[in-house]
Amino acid sequence: MRTIYTAAFYLFLPLVILRLLWRSIKAPEYRRRLGERLGWYNNKVSDSVVWFHAVSVGEAEALFPLVKRIQQQYPSQPLLITTTTPTGSARVVAVSGDTVEHVYLPYDIPWAIQRFFAHFKPRLAVIMETELWPNLFTACARADVPLYVVNARLSEKSASRYQQIPWIIAPTLRTITKILTQSRQDADRFMSIGAQESQLEVTGNLKFEMEIAPGLREEGREIRSTVLGPRFVWIIASTHKPEEDLFLGLYQQLKPDYPELLMVLVPRHPERFSEVQKLIELRDLKCVTRTSGSVCTSVTDVYLVDRMGELKQFYAASDLAFVGGSMAPVGGHNILEPAALGVPVIFGPFMANFKEIEQKVLEAGAAIQCQDAQAIVDNFIKLKNDESLRHQLIDEGLSFIGRNQGALDKIVQHLSSSMARQSD
Repeated sequence: MRTIYTAAFYLFLPLVILRLLWRSIKAPEYRRRLGERLGWYNNKVSDSVVWFHAVSVGEAEALFPLVKRIQQQYPSQPLLITTTTPTGSARVVAVSGDTVEHVYLPYDIPWAIQRFFAHFKPRLAVIMETELWPNLFTACARADVPLYVVNARLSEKSASRYQQIPWIIAPTLRTITKILTQSRQDADRFMSIGAQESQLEVTGNLKFEMEIAPGLREEGREIRSTVLGPRFVWIIASTHKPEEDLFLGLYQQLKPDYPELLMVLVPRHPERFSEVQKLIELRDLKCVTRTSGSVCTSVTDVYLVDRMGELKQFYAASDLAFVGGSMAPVGGHNILEPAALGVPVIFGPFMANFKEIEQKVLEAGAAIQCQDAQAIVDNFIKLKNDESLRHQLIDEGLSFIGRNQGALDKIVQHLSSSMARQSD
């Protein structure tokens, strides 16, 4: 039955490439290195790499502590990280540099995957979260490459969708050595789509294992003192359409009563930077952009971070954070990042990609969820006027993260055991 899937992929491949080229009109990176998506690589041939795959920025951020630990334990072992999106690629290059090899993952078509395997000869495959590719996983099995899905999660919606195609999903799952899940609920959902109990282990969520890079807080303080200034800084991070317009309206609503308020706006996708800047200008708000190199003055309304890779520094420079992707049906983004940097966190109702974290963080009183725009206003006012409440959220957030760590050690143990068995 995988033949039917492969034939369908071949049929739609021209449309996939056309969509990629269409997206490249706004984001030229999408049309660069197109050959890598088809299994053609210009970099040197590697031998026996440990291969990690992270779709985009969020998965890459969760992956970095794991990669760093493997590098520490196996300093001579060549590592490869693949991504799917240009933003994920840029983040890998920014964080790992030339300490790892990096390319785009090829499309799930046999001849592209064969070239990928011939070029890199992976000895171990580590896939982040919820990537199930039938041809890729089958290639791992045929090449006798142990395959681990780590930090694995599966939403109810995705499980229901996979249950409709058991003829392709069940054989794909059988090729996996271990599925190391974030929660028991995720493990149960993987079983509901055909995984075996023996394949599953609940190891926890790697997103709790964030390491704060040396100097990052200092960079945040430097940005605060030299760029943003002494005002109350409210960062609205990882936003999607139409969240920017919503928060610009809220800023205009709050500004008369809080003239010291400065909004820092960080769109999730670089192709939307110019679009968001136009939105700011249409509301007749005074904007300073990161790429301009200018600094905020007393009349600046919005500081637009139109450059990738600096979100954590701007979290560290802020007094209050709202994490976007949660006021639009996107599924939310990582609310743990600002909490780990000692910033009080609020977020919206659309958190499908972080359901367990959402539930636990609210139970711990470590962040505040807002169901609508009025709730955002009410909670902003409450937090702005009550410094002790902000400090309480910060303390609860840091404590919450500390209590939920441990996934990294468990996952490293599995991967180390697999590598040791190969060496015997």
